[in-house]
Amino acid sequence: MVSALNRFEDPKVFGKVAVVYGGHSSEREVSLWSGEAVLAALKAQGIDAHGIDTAEVELLSHLVAESFDRVFIVLHGRGGEDGVLQGALEYLNIPYTGSGVLASSVGMDKLKSKQIWQALGLPVLESYLLNSEEDVARLAPILKYPVAVKPAEEGSSIGVSRVESADDLLAAWKAAGGYNSPIFAENWIVGNGEYTCAILNGTALPIIRMETDLAFYDYEAKYLREDTRYFCPSGLSQSDEMRFRKLCEEAFHALGADGWGRVDFVLDRDNNPWLLEINTVPGMTNHSLVPLAANRAGISFERLCWLILEGSL
Repeated sequence: MVSALNRFEDPKVFGKVAVVYGGHSSEREVSLWSGEAVLAALKAQGIDAHGIDTAEVELLSHLVAESFDRVFIVLHGRGGEDGVLQGALEYLNIPYTGSGVLASSVGMDKLKSKQIWQALGLPVLESYLLNSEEDVARLAPILKYPVAVKPAEEGSSIGVSRVESADDLLAAWKAAGGYNSPIFAENWIVGNGEYTCAILNGTALPIIRMETDLAFYDYEAKYLREDTRYFCPSGLSQSDEMRFRKLCEEAFHALGADGWGRVDFVLDRDNNPWLLEINTVPGMTNHSLVPLAANRAGISFERLCWLILEGSL
């Protein structure tokens, strides 16, 4: 069980904190929303926090010039969630929240994550690389539909398509091709729902089940729609809830992740779980899932932000 108690009570222990968000990735808009929410929560607790949109400043020189003591990373997607920023901060010897360089880099790549999980015997769906139109033409007749087509290095379901037949595979591949990322297809599980498990300080929070009236839980359902439904408690039996929490903790630690994050999975009709991906810098908006799970565990949004920041000490 995750403790909601702070290890430290004095906000001065954190020093001067840079809340880094925005950037240039395809997830910029979500990052701005998340960053503003985190910044407000930290300030409300007396923490000397300052928001920095990396699209507006030269971040590294700014951090040094302004003598920041640590960084709360709310920069989603590439450039913030993929190990690049983490490596730069390591070089500057500036502490930061969340996972380190290697886990961030691997976690950003869905294919690499799945390969590690598979090597450790964790349940993953079979993937098919789509490097070219030739690959699409070769695989289209033999895939079992529906399938998901995804850029390997994007988050928030950006570039993801549900493909119902071989005739639609090429269009989905082209739609995913605008993100400078490897593209793959995987089986689409039609079963007992899509779930996510937030991790805080290495321990799973209550699982959330997501439902949408759209074709799948995409960017619109995640951030823009007001009719997306979230269930926490998830509706799972107590034994399944604990079993799947343990699985998500194993998946999180298998990649060397640290601090906080989120692991997504689906259940098939036989109630077997299949891991989809890890998020090492999840959303922190009013539609986001980590705050929802934390609230169910008795942790307010402000306390959640404090606890995440404590991970940088």
